[in-house]
Amino acid sequence: MKKTAVWLITVLMLCFMTNFAFAADSDKTDKEQAKIAKQQAKIAKEQAKIAKEKKEIDELSAKALENLYEKVPAARRIVPKAYAYATLSNTGMKLGILGDAHGRGLAVNNATGEKVYMRMNEMGIGIGLGVKEYDLIFVISTETAWKSFISGDIKFASSAEAGARDGKTGDSVEGASMAAKGVWVYQMTKKGLTLDASIKGTKIYPYKKLNENGNKK
Repeated sequence: MKKTAVWLITVLMLCFMTNFAFAADSDKTDKEQAKIAKQQAKIAKEQAKIAKEKKEIDELSAKALENLYEKVPAARRIVPKAYAYATLSNTGMKLGILGDAHGRGLAVNNATGEKVYMRMNEMGIGIGLGVKEYDLIFVISTETAWKSFISGDIKFASSAEAGARDGKTGDSVEGASMAAKGVWVYQMTKKGLTLDASIKGTKIYPYKKLNENGNKK
């Protein structure tokens, strides 16, 4: 009788310990699944944010080209036939003598179909207050210029300096200013085309976050 009681107690203890272990494992599994679900929700939120910004930039690019073609009809023929082009939409605030402007855009290689999202920072010197908004549309004529542009290595100069560096005479893009070797730029404001646009000191570089998420083809 005593042995039976001991055996029953042992069995009950084993059952209790087994149930406790299963409960602990179940609780651990639930916590891990909750953690995974939280991480997945965070990733999905970030991807949605990236997709939204991509769409905004695509729309800004299309609008910039539309405005350019309206004001400079010849550009409708020039841009699609160039080796590549890029649009940068600037919405920076310019305050006092020193102005800090920033923008986002898209570079498109007409020859290969490659698309690279870009960012822009520009420190300008000028007098006046107010919001400085404009679009820059670049016409890129060579593969070398394209690679320099999308890598962020391109150095912009004044039209005269860029022309001297280009080493080509008589080579021009109607309505655009030369910005660097093999690169011309249209600067569009709300008032229309800015003649002799100067973007010296402007830094344009790849938008890493967007390009790392399947945007570079």
